[in-house]
Amino acid sequence: MQQRTALARALASDPQILLLDEPFGALDNQTRVLMQELLLGIWETDRKTVLFVTHDIDEAIFMANRVVVFTARPGRIKTELAVDLPHPRHYTIKTTPRFVDYKARLTEAIREEALKAMALG
Repeated sequence: MQQRTALARALASDPQILLLDEPFGALDNQTRVLMQELLLGIWETDRKTVLFVTHDIDEAIFMANRVVVFTARPGRIKTELAVDLPHPRHYTIKTTPRFVDYKARLTEAIREEALKAMALG
């Protein structure tokens, strides 16, 4: 309920850009999925620009039209991936071959960066 209220508060001023930093991070999985679907529904209606920060690869792919992976330090763009999945998005899209391919590509980019960071330090 608090997350829905926070989202409503953020949208109340009708911003051109909605900035969300790990908005669903503290939620249980079921509530998180429902909030993702709620936010996507709002986006599909209003088409506002949303900058959504997450460490969850599935969430990034499901929510985004574009996913950006950053390097560890200094924080620079390592990979940018256009997500070409149809809208409206249904949770079952997470089991499609295209979704799995996106996940594999992003997982590899993140793993590569984590290994570099470990070697440096």
